[in-house]
Amino acid sequence: MTSDPKARPLPETPTETSTKMPIKPSDEKRADKKLLELLVCPVTRGKLTLDREQNELISVAAKLAYPIKAGVPVMLEDEARKLTDEECLRYKKNEPVL
Repeated sequence: MTSDPKARPLPETPTETSTKMPIKPSDEKRADKKLLELLVCPVTRGKLTLDREQNELISVAAKLAYPIKAGVPVMLEDEARKLTDEECLRYKKNEPVL
């Protein structure tokens, strides 16, 4: 096998293969916020609010908390945690900002 003298050597790291600009943390937050604005509760089709401390999306109407695993919302009713009445009241009073 002969090598092409004009061929570039293979990159050492995966980032060298990317032709796109690196994603800034502020861009990620903006994309996350946009995605969260588009998501709705699969049970009620209602609004979701983000609980950053618990890493969950909250549906007060369905009394469910959907987990976010590895940055991906798991929007399955079977995977959601049931909210207590006290939690629902707290979320109604203090809806977290997306």
